[in-house]
Amino acid sequence: MAVIKKFKAVKISQNHLLGIQDLSFSEISHILDEAKTFIKLNRSSSKKTDVLRGKTQINLFFEPSTRTQSSFELAGKRLGADVMSMNIVNSAIKKGETLIDTAMTLNAMHPDVIVVRHQDSGAPNLLSQKVNCSVINAGDGRREHPTQALLDALTIINRKGKVEGLKIAICGDILHSRVARSNIYLMNMLGAEINVVAPKTLLPHSVERLGVNVFTDMKRGLDNCDIIMMLRLQNERMQGSFLPSAREYYEYFGLTPDKMVMAKKNALIMHPGPMNRGVEIDTNLADDINKSVIREQVELGVAVRMACLKIYCKKT
Repeated sequence: MAVIKKFKAVKISQNHLLGIQDLSFSEISHILDEAKTFIKLNRSSSKKTDVLRGKTQINLFFEPSTRTQSSFELAGKRLGADVMSMNIVNSAIKKGETLIDTAMTLNAMHPDVIVVRHQDSGAPNLLSQKVNCSVINAGDGRREHPTQALLDALTIINRKGKVEGLKIAICGDILHSRVARSNIYLMNMLGAEINVVAPKTLLPHSVERLGVNVFTDMKRGLDNCDIIMMLRLQNERMQGSFLPSAREYYEYFGLTPDKMVMAKKNALIMHPGPMNRGVEIDTNLADDINKSVIREQVELGVAVRMACLKIYCKKT
């Protein structure tokens, strides 16, 4: 049985979902339990409920996104909310409007929840101080991506029955990855052992202080692991030269069959997307239905975001 237990009477203490570090174990359990109830709904012929009927959700994405934005949009619509996705390219933001001015404008529309992705760490926190509704962080700079970590945990629990006691390798661009940070916080809290694997240039300073084992050798880092979580190279956040070449990176840090054999035979492969095939992961491994749960991550991401919208919308 999964490590996540039922906490029927739990209350989420915060009005906003800004990061994993703001959540208690029981609050995480509550979100994941709520998400489990939506898995069956999403697989049924009738996928809609009216739990958020009359509520307004605004998606505010300052960075390009396919999976996260579409997942939140679909989640809100399946819950019956009125969903509006802002087109940043054609908005006043591109004309010089500040985030605070944007917050004041959106606040005047009386939304119940704003889902925000921003290139600057801390932007969702700033927004949450200027609006009267709940704010959900869909990724801010290098800091956090809480719903990605929650869906990753749900995917692991759905396949392994638990997170506690598992050995998880997070591999790739740790330095620039908000996904890595949120997963380190969450998987530690749920009782996993975490290895981070990357070239020295892509490791944060003193990363071991986060409670992880650090490896610069891929095969050693994957040894006896239950979960292999690959990360995309965040080229858009890199200023300067971090890698000699994509080909050399793939040779030493890409997930290939010869490196995969170091992990447990039933190890699962994860990736938050989008994938760079032939750079961080072998195509055949990415598509291996016996090992890869990448598509399942996408599916369960909708359920997790439905849970978060339901919980935080109702707090306003």
